[in-house]
Order: sequence, then C-alpha cells, then structure tokens
Amino acid sequence: MQRILIFLYKIRAFLLFIALESVAIWMVVTHNSPQGAVFFNSSNRLTGSLLERKTNFLEYFYLKSVNEALSEKNASLMKRIEEMKVPADTALMDLDANFQSGFDFWSAKVINNSIHLNQNHITLNKGRKQGIRVGMGVFNEQGVIGRVKGVTDNFSSVLSLLHTDLLLSSKIKRTKVFGSTKWDGVNPQMAKLLYVPRHVQIVEGDTVVTSGYNAVFPEDIPIGWIKEVKQGEETNYLDITIQLSTDFTRLSYVYLVENPLRQELDSLNLENGNVNP
Repeated sequence: MQRILIFLYKIRAFLLFIALESVAIWMVVTHNSPQGAVFFNSSNRLTGSLLERKTNFLEYFYLKSVNEALSEKNASLMKRIEEMKVPADTALMDLDANFQSGFDFWSAKVINNSIHLNQNHITLNKGRKQGIRVGMGVFNEQGVIGRVKGVTDNFSSVLSLLHTDLLLSSKIKRTKVFGSTKWDGVNPQMAKLLYVPRHVQIVEGDTVVTSGYNAVFPEDIPIGWIKEVKQGEETNYLDITIQLSTDFTRLSYVYLVENPLRQELDSLNLENGNVNP
C-alpha cells in the first residue's frame, strides 16, 4: 500500500494535468453546442460499436439453442408442406383421415459420426422418448444421410449412407429411370447407382433423387448427381458413379422422416414379394 501511495505522489503532476484537462473538456462540451454535438455523436458511435461487439460475442453462446429451435421449426414446416401436397394425377376430394399418408418429421443433432470405415454409423441426441423409431429416414438440407438402425430412450443410431450394407431406392430425376444407390466403401464423396439398364441414355450431371418407391423417404430428396458413366463389362447394367450431395464431414442438425403407414406398406410388399430397398 505504501508503494502505491509513493507512486501516486511521484505522478501527482500528471494526475493533476489529466484532471484539469477533463474539467476543461467537460466545460467546453457543456457550454458550447457545436462541440457538445460532436462529442456526444462520437461517444455514441464508440458506445454503439462496443455494445455491438458485446452482443455479437454473447450471441455466439446462444447459437446452439437458436439452431435447435430453427431445426424444430423446419421439421414442423416440412410436415405441413407434405400434408398439403397433392399428387399430380389426383383430384381433390374430401377423404377420411385414415387415407392420409403424409410424412411426419422430427429434428435432431448429430453427436457422433464416422466416415472412414466400411460400415459407418451416426449417433443422434434423440431417441424413443422423443418419438424416434427404428426405420426412420434421415436427411438434411443437402440430401439423404441414412436410416435409423437402433434406438434407446434418449439416443438413436443411424446406418449412414456411407455403409456398404445400405441400399437406397433412387431415380434419375430427368429421365425417371429407377435404380439403387449403394456406397462401395472407397470414397466418402462418391457412390454407385446400380441396376440401370445399358440402353438408358444418361448425361453426366443428371440429378439422382429418392424414388419414393418405399415408405422410408418421400420422393425427390437429393442424393447426388452423376459423375461418370461406363458400360458394364459383365452385366446388362451401366457402371454409374454419382457424386453425393451430402457433405458427411460436416453434419450438424438433421431431419428424421417417417411414413405413418410404413409398417402396413412394408407388410403388403413383403406379402407380395415386392421388396424395395
């Protein structure tokens, strides 16, 4: 304490100078309108800038809750849009609610993800208590991600599209030709489009989307676009490589989709031997 007092005593002249300058500035600003306006405008700009930086800094810590809220809202809106869709070959009629087969949507956050294995999985932060069930499709704004494989009370495991056992019913959007997308376990940005006959005319760059032929995904969710086409050497099908639209290295929030009538449709297909991937 004594050292502090000695230090203040040594710089007493400087402190007196600062005090007098402050009084002088206050008197000039207070009794002269032009100078006062300039001072207050400058101080307001400085204060505004500091407050803006403070707000931006604090907003960073609220991004998680904001993203979660937006994700939930988007899932709700997608469900409403799906309910409002009318097939192109269908006339509008008043039908019983039992005939409605719109998809339901949920949102979740990715808490674990692998891309370097042959059989990659993704873990989500929602499970049985939040309405998540085995068999739900998973996607985001970029495209298809995978399918729910296992569920606990508060978490769920997703079979990634980057899994050599996952087969996804697909179609080429321009030509309406159907096939199946399967990852070959090599490049996490590429996959194969299987079972497209050799006589089909395909253009590199054609978009590949979900077919809607099964009850997992709605029709026309992006999968990727055709990167390369070759004639199959030993089969009657083309060798097609597609560039996946989803960046699996940067997954964050995802959407889950379910057809309420999926179980009934799957049972019917199984009974008649029509098994769609």
